[in-house]
Amino acid sequence: MKKISNYINGQLVSPQSGSYLDNYNPAEGKVYSYLPDSDSLDVAEATKAAQAAFGAWSSTPLANRAAVLLKIADLIGRDLDKLALAESIDQGKPLKLAKSMDIPRASANIRFFATAAMHVSSESHLMDEVAINYTTRTPIGVVGCISPWNLPLYLFTWKIAPALAAGCTVVAKPSELTPMTAFLFSELCIEAGLPAGVLNIVQGVGAKVGQAIVEHPTISAISFTGGTVTGKKIAATAAPMFKKLSLELGGKNPNIIFADCDFEEAISTSIQSSFSNQGEICLCGSRILVERGLYEKFLTEFVKRTNELVVGDPLEEKSRLGALVSEAHMQKVLSYIELAKQEGGKIECGGSRVVVVGRCEAGYFVAPTVITGLNQSCRTNQEEIFGPVVTIMPFDTEEEAIEFSNATAYGLSATIWTTNLKRSHRVAHKLKSGIVWVNCWLLRDLRTPFGGMKQSGVGREGGWEAMKFFTEAKNVCVKI
Repeated sequence: MKKISNYINGQLVSPQSGSYLDNYNPAEGKVYSYLPDSDSLDVAEATKAAQAAFGAWSSTPLANRAAVLLKIADLIGRDLDKLALAESIDQGKPLKLAKSMDIPRASANIRFFATAAMHVSSESHLMDEVAINYTTRTPIGVVGCISPWNLPLYLFTWKIAPALAAGCTVVAKPSELTPMTAFLFSELCIEAGLPAGVLNIVQGVGAKVGQAIVEHPTISAISFTGGTVTGKKIAATAAPMFKKLSLELGGKNPNIIFADCDFEEAISTSIQSSFSNQGEICLCGSRILVERGLYEKFLTEFVKRTNELVVGDPLEEKSRLGALVSEAHMQKVLSYIELAKQEGGKIECGGSRVVVVGRCEAGYFVAPTVITGLNQSCRTNQEEIFGPVVTIMPFDTEEEAIEFSNATAYGLSATIWTTNLKRSHRVAHKLKSGIVWVNCWLLRDLRTPFGGMKQSGVGREGGWEAMKFFTEAKNVCVKI
């Protein structure tokens, strides 16, 4: 059975402990490979390599850094089928989704930041005839990048690409639940000629590897995507050390449907935004708010189309939903469905585990679930479930829709469906969400900043904001 390696100082290496952890195929509920059970010793070795590589990499001309990164992006495209299959097996997502979104976007991430680094401008300010001030930015040093399991390669590259393009060296940790694509990525880095120590990938659990990265005194910044609880622990450790932090955390995103929407587009996209990747996307619209005049029509059609979604073997073309990432996560999702019943919710469809006949009969599948009859203050509507579970409730006024939307501790994203241009701007302005989509969902421009408000995180990723995070600004004042 395959043993995954760490990637340290340009080499594929075993963990210093010699210990490995089981890596499950969630669609089958079976171990299919092993990942390193790394610890602080491996992180120390990786950080030492990153420190040694920083001087040369940070002084490498931008065009040369870009050339290496673009080569990696090309190799991802070449190996799209292989990487997509690995991600489908590792996470349980439909292979079709991995091929069409995750892996192409991973390549696009690297390509964007590789070229963006060459088109950065700096500011200068003339003080009458006294002096001129100009701002320079230099890479901050060795940085830690910790990525989640739900979009394994996509979000892994979303973090490391701007860091590498900015001239930093990286100690990275992929999720222990989905380690395979990061391992395959390390092989592509070697093939592309990425200098030793520039990127180091340490596999293992968060309590050992992630915590060691956050605690290491010579790692200058931490970029983390994951749950809010973990984000709080990272902040508690890193803040007293004055590390820079970028935390993209949980969401409980509202999807607001006004009666004047394009009904077909709103319905079809809302199905997608609710259940894509089994609902395991931080940007999924898990709370659907529908204007009362449209509520019954929307609910009827939404439930009908939800029932038509095929839950099945991720490798089959017809499957729209695959397996949840782990047995523990499946049990968490099922527990929230039971909680919703206790809180007075009505299960309109779904609500249970699905047994897929054949090789996947022991897999971690849950039917897409629609719940009504809950108020905004209940736990089901306040806490992140991160699965194929949505609640639908009516609202009467624009003000009520805004109030309901802002009624959680989260503020990652929101979606508005209306043909009223003035309303779309008015409502978007009042929503406490880091990104607001109007008549669309998951449409991203990599030039724009991305991040959450409230407990959905701090800092901004994407575009020049991500590049700035991995740099330090210096003002130079020259008397004239």
